[in-house]
Amino acid sequence: MAALCACLWLQAQEKERVSLAIAHQIRNEAFGRNSKVMDTSFYLTDVHGPRLTGSPQAKRAAEWAVKQLTDWGLVNAKMEPWGTSFGKGWECTRYVAMMKTPEFQPIMGFAAPWSGSTAGDVTGDAVVAVITNPEEMEQWKGKLKGKIVLTAAAHADELPVTPLAVRLSDEELAAASVAPDPTSGNPSSLPLGFVRGAPLNGGPAAGGRGAAGGRGGAGGRGGANNFRAELAKFWKDEGVLVLVQPGSGAADGGTIMGSGQVLRTAADAPPLPTVIIANEHYNRIARLLEKQIPVSLEFDIQTKLTDVADSFNITAEIPGTDPRAGIVMVGGHFDSWTGGTGATDNGAGSAVAMEAVRILKSLDLKMARTVRVALWTGEEQGLLGSRAYVKEHFADPADMKPKPEHAKLAAYFNLDNGGGRIRGIYMQDNDEMRPIFEAWLEPFKDLGATALTIRNTGSTDHVSFDAVGLPAFQFIQDPLDYGSRTHHSNMDVYDRLQANDMEQASAVEAWCVYNAAVRPEMLPRKPMPKPAAGRGGRGQ
Repeated sequence: MAALCACLWLQAQEKERVSLAIAHQIRNEAFGRNSKVMDTSFYLTDVHGPRLTGSPQAKRAAEWAVKQLTDWGLVNAKMEPWGTSFGKGWECTRYVAMMKTPEFQPIMGFAAPWSGSTAGDVTGDAVVAVITNPEEMEQWKGKLKGKIVLTAAAHADELPVTPLAVRLSDEELAAASVAPDPTSGNPSSLPLGFVRGAPLNGGPAAGGRGAAGGRGGAGGRGGANNFRAELAKFWKDEGVLVLVQPGSGAADGGTIMGSGQVLRTAADAPPLPTVIIANEHYNRIARLLEKQIPVSLEFDIQTKLTDVADSFNITAEIPGTDPRAGIVMVGGHFDSWTGGTGATDNGAGSAVAMEAVRILKSLDLKMARTVRVALWTGEEQGLLGSRAYVKEHFADPADMKPKPEHAKLAAYFNLDNGGGRIRGIYMQDNDEMRPIFEAWLEPFKDLGATALTIRNTGSTDHVSFDAVGLPAFQFIQDPLDYGSRTHHSNMDVYDRLQANDMEQASAVEAWCVYNAAVRPEMLPRKPMPKPAAGRGGRGQ
């Protein structure tokens, strides 16, 4: 049996031929003077700033991206609408924050997305009011008018003793390449795992660099949402001036991790002015109050809500030489949160996808399949843009009835784990891809791309494609300081991108897209999932 498996594997290896000459051309175009990936990153981040879905910044950045893709020679570059269901957009135009007594101190922070504005410059006494249930709400009734409310207890952060930025070791990559123990749970749903406190699936670090000490909200998804709405009304009815939240997770050293609440409908009124501040500044205020020392704070927060309009994805194409051959897609999410400028999450994935198609176009490579780049919005609110696109073009998860383009998609490749170099590929529980990816990665092993794992990973846009039975893959990346420092934080800025890593990722991604676009056969597919309605689930 072992001999038969080895024979089949060798046959697959022999069948999957690659062009080393093309690999060499791609590498030359991707590195050094020819590379444009850092220029693209600069325009997406430094020039256009954070790209919150629905915001003016996101629209301006998208318009720039469409023009850039067109200038590079791609066709059908456009902002493709996916509907008005998202709600209002938002931007912050002013943030001033300071402690006035007992001593002056500027406060490092930012307005939470979809925060309301203060009535100009406001000053009030600070109070810690941690409310997690209706009974605690009742205890604070009539006591908060004109107050600035800290909504959580102080964070009990430990001194970090691990590096902020790390790369995957050979041992870690080897361990990731081993399938999980089936007896430990459902192997198809297990993430790759945590690497020195920084998970590869883009989630917050577990353990490691200090645990949050605040109290959580009420349990249960529906119950929690209802309670949050009730609490928001309570704060407003009580006359609270400003809500103050600490940076979440293991944030320290001035790093502020935080996102925000979403206004999903036109009828939603702006919430109270809400700010997220550095844990160290938050903790000082909380400690002073704990010792019965009065603290007064001053804020001037000015924000704008935009009218409800069509949300959009950005798409463009390199036409294939054979209209019947189908398409290959590559992308990442274009939207970001607002604490930084959305560099590693996920300006990096957008810039690399744009660079991959620029490389292929500039080399004038002849590919049978059309290559389509897609940059998504609404990812941070639940993969909204890619889910809408998949539903429109390929299949609705509710009924799993394939649309014409479903049979034409050879593959979708996604990058969304920060700015680290590509170290391998999640095969997304599709073992038939192993000999194919092994052949593709071989010419790039000297650049560190070596690992294949049968495990899948979630929480990003390839999931939308995989959910309707399409071959969709996320790359394994070096974590760098994504989980420890930049993910959803004020440190998510251009300076955290490493040019060599970005160039390497562009080369590997362009190479994978090229091979999928010229391969005589379509890539292997997993069985079509059952309709979500039949599973009693929520779709994707």
